[in-house]
Amino acid sequence: MTRAYPVCKRAFDIVAASLATVVFLIPWLLIALVIKLQSPGPVIYKATRIGKDGRPFTLLKFRTMRVDSGRIRLTTLRNDPRVFPFGAFLRKTKLDETPQLLNILAGHMSVVGPRPEDQINSGKLYVGPFARILSAKPGLSSPASLYDYTHGETYPSEELYLRDFEPKKLAVELYYVDHQSFLYDLQIIFRTIATITLIAFGKRSFDPPRELALVEGTNA
Repeated sequence: MTRAYPVCKRAFDIVAASLATVVFLIPWLLIALVIKLQSPGPVIYKATRIGKDGRPFTLLKFRTMRVDSGRIRLTTLRNDPRVFPFGAFLRKTKLDETPQLLNILAGHMSVVGPRPEDQINSGKLYVGPFARILSAKPGLSSPASLYDYTHGETYPSEELYLRDFEPKKLAVELYYVDHQSFLYDLQIIFRTIATITLIAFGKRSFDPPRELALVEGTNA
């Protein structure tokens, strides 16, 4: 990581999030209306998440689950009964995450960075070498979040997800933290756009991310 990287990254975050916020203003109003019509409760879901260096912040997203949908879980799996129909569409297209553009403008998040966890999960997951993940500002997208999007949500139970998938996801997250660069961030942005577009048009099968092969090759 070069000394100029944090400055360039923050400048890019401000410009990109500002432009995207303007683009999403009208879609946000329409999304809010449909959520209100389909599921009683608040439009925006506010959750405390752990950010850079372990500092908590309030993460914003469109609510996709029914109010009082039960305990906080490690992840949301396929056909989760807590998710209402329009919420499922928002999650599939990642439109539910777009209010986090405001988190980026506030300096809590970046466009690219590890996905933030709640305090309980953070304390369980970010131990040992994975504690280094908290050295980076959390982001809207990362290689690990894309891996979760294409593979993690296919697990039938939280137990299997935690046992078989979570260690690989954390390893991919750590790979990003250890290899951050502006060009790498741009690559992840393009990968994110491509993946969301392919899933929206029906693609279901994806190869594991290249970062996983690099991590597994290092540990072999």
